[in-house]
Amino acid sequence: MYPPPPELAAAANVTADAYDRAAADPEAFWCEQARRLEWERAPGQGYDGSAWPEVTWFADGTLNVARNCVDRHVEAGAGEKVALHWEGEPGDRRTVTYADLQREVARCAHALTALGVGRGDVVVVYLPVLVETVVVMLACARIGAVHSLVFGGFSPSALRFRLTDGAAKLLVTTDGQYRRGKAVPVKGNADEAAAGVESLEHVLVVRRTGSEVDWTEGRDVWWHDVVASQPDVHTAQAHPAESPLMLVYTSGTTGTPKGLLHTMGGYLTQASWTSWACFDHKPDDVYWCTADLAWVTAHTYEVYGPLSNGVTQVIYEGTPDTPGRGRHFEIIERYGVTVYYTAPTLVRTYMKWGTEVPARHDLSSLRLLGTVGEAINPEAWRWFHEVVGGGRCPVVDTWWQSETGAAICAPLPGVTPLLPGSATHPLPGLSVRVVDRAGRTCAPGEGGILVIDRPWPSMARTVWGDPERFRASYFADYAEQGWYKAGDGAMVDDRGYVTIQGRIDDVMNVSGHRLGSIELESALVAHPRVAEAGVVGAPDPTTGQAVVAFVTVTDGPTEGLAEQLRAHVAREMGPVARPREVVLVGELPKTRSGKIMRRLLLDVTAGREPGDTTSLVDPAAFAELAAGYRER
Repeated sequence: MYPPPPELAAAANVTADAYDRAAADPEAFWCEQARRLEWERAPGQGYDGSAWPEVTWFADGTLNVARNCVDRHVEAGAGEKVALHWEGEPGDRRTVTYADLQREVARCAHALTALGVGRGDVVVVYLPVLVETVVVMLACARIGAVHSLVFGGFSPSALRFRLTDGAAKLLVTTDGQYRRGKAVPVKGNADEAAAGVESLEHVLVVRRTGSEVDWTEGRDVWWHDVVASQPDVHTAQAHPAESPLMLVYTSGTTGTPKGLLHTMGGYLTQASWTSWACFDHKPDDVYWCTADLAWVTAHTYEVYGPLSNGVTQVIYEGTPDTPGRGRHFEIIERYGVTVYYTAPTLVRTYMKWGTEVPARHDLSSLRLLGTVGEAINPEAWRWFHEVVGGGRCPVVDTWWQSETGAAICAPLPGVTPLLPGSATHPLPGLSVRVVDRAGRTCAPGEGGILVIDRPWPSMARTVWGDPERFRASYFADYAEQGWYKAGDGAMVDDRGYVTIQGRIDDVMNVSGHRLGSIELESALVAHPRVAEAGVVGAPDPTTGQAVVAFVTVTDGPTEGLAEQLRAHVAREMGPVARPREVVLVGELPKTRSGKIMRRLLLDVTAGREPGDTTSLVDPAAFAELAAGYRER
């Protein structure tokens, strides 16, 4: 256990009494947090679940999300405070104050209106991490349009699905983007995706790389032509709290992604408060969330959460190994980053690169670390704490999902003793439990299914265009109890600490023994040669399932290594856990959030055609993995 540093605890934003206040009256607690925001009409009501699982929060209130993130800070005298330190992959840089951001958002809001976008219209954003990406998100929120961000590396078919599913009126894209030192064309993919989409009226193009592009007259317009000429003052109108804010797509087991709808008031309330509570935002902080802006983590903890709290932050366009493996550490040193929030997959990559990379940089500005995406292995947690955090920085391990909108389980850094590998407890005002399939609460130390047993403000309201799928996916299994089924296995120990054990379909049954993917992966990652591991069950005629481990390894000889790793797991966890196969691969199938897509590995080991792969960072690498396994 790692207790909070005394100096951090003494000045923490949130103290232990928050748990008691929230437990006494959760709804009143969230109404209290809503008052941290600026409302044109303050809500008189909190939660309404009379049509569960269709819920509302603060439904009679009105507010403007963009005003809360920008204008109110300028009007409070913080206009010259830096909002964004942006760094491009080639090394170009830009500093944007809150006053600058206010003017940029105003121009973009006018431009969207001029292009025919209004309240409730869907705007699909297919951009890398640029200032313009943040600006267009806030401009959509300002005028009441619904933004739907798509990772700039996604295929035309993935983009097209999101355009058609949302009946998008506008697509915002770029001529190209920088990726691993190269200018990669983007507009061609956008054109392919947009062809024949009847709802689409315009394509707004940001010039980033100077690449040549094809042009469709009457449809395509340049950002610098349309946005730059607009007035830099815009009067924001308030919107009802339950107005749609954004669509966030998450992979579906059927191969069809689900468009999760989040609304304004409840989402911003929880995003803002959890950002302030979990990351202990201070006026002089320089905060960096490394997520791509198309991922829900960036929506909540790179745009709406930090900006609603008036935080200075870093955003970076490129990859962490361009032009060298120390790029992130250079950025931390350059800007004096104090809070660094990243994915376990990147931490494990750093481990693979070795301690000498961070050791070359001054990381003394850091006071807090965070992880997100999936459970972090204890070995990686300790490495992150000691090597990057210098043994002084609490690691805020957050568990949440696209569906939850904001953090559910996470430590309060000034309050919670930390347990490596555990997301600790539900935050104040939130509640989870671990149950079996019949709904019985599991005993301490007993693995089961994680459910959220109390409504929360930032929960997704529905699946866009398919409310029945929303109910069936998340609420049908525990409809009688009114619980949300998270789809993750978990265990709560006798101290109440929650440990995520991976997706429910990541639990293997080997000769009657239930083995969790996370446990096996942790055992493998503890081996000095293993960088990352994805473990799934494969059909086995004798044992029901057999353990198959896909691993990436550090540089060095690989002859005999697979057998060494099989023996290592058997020593760590017992003979029943010995993998039938250890498959050495170049890359694991991962989403931009860093989640290993074990569902796809399950498809591979079962000989099935893989499902939806549109959220993968590198679908081609996964196709190579699948082909190699079939050949075996």
